[in-house]
Amino acid sequence: MVIVKGAVAGTMESSDVMITVRPQSGGIDISLKSTVEVCFGEQIVAVIREELERLGVEAARVEAVDHGALDCTIRARVTTAVRRACEEKGDVA
Repeated sequence: MVIVKGAVAGTMESSDVMITVRPQSGGIDISLKSTVEVCFGEQIVAVIREELERLGVEAARVEAVDHGALDCTIRARVTTAVRRACEEKGDVA
C-alpha cells in the first residue's frame, strides 16, 4: 500500500492510541509518545511495525500517542489510519 495523504485514527482517551500516518519518500519512521513507554515502548513500536508490514506499507512516517492501548487496539488504529491514508475503501482483507 502506498500512503498518498496524511490520516489519523484513534483518540486521546485512556486505553486508546492516536495514530497519524503521513507520506514519506522511503522507509518507515515511527515516533512514540506513551504514558507507558518505559515499560512497553518497544512492544508498541514492534506492533506498529508488524502491522505496517502486514499491510504492505514500505514508506511512511507514523506518530503514535498512546494512553495504554492494548495491542489489538494499536493494530486496529494503524490499519484504519493506513487505509484512510491510501484512500482505500471496502472490506478489510
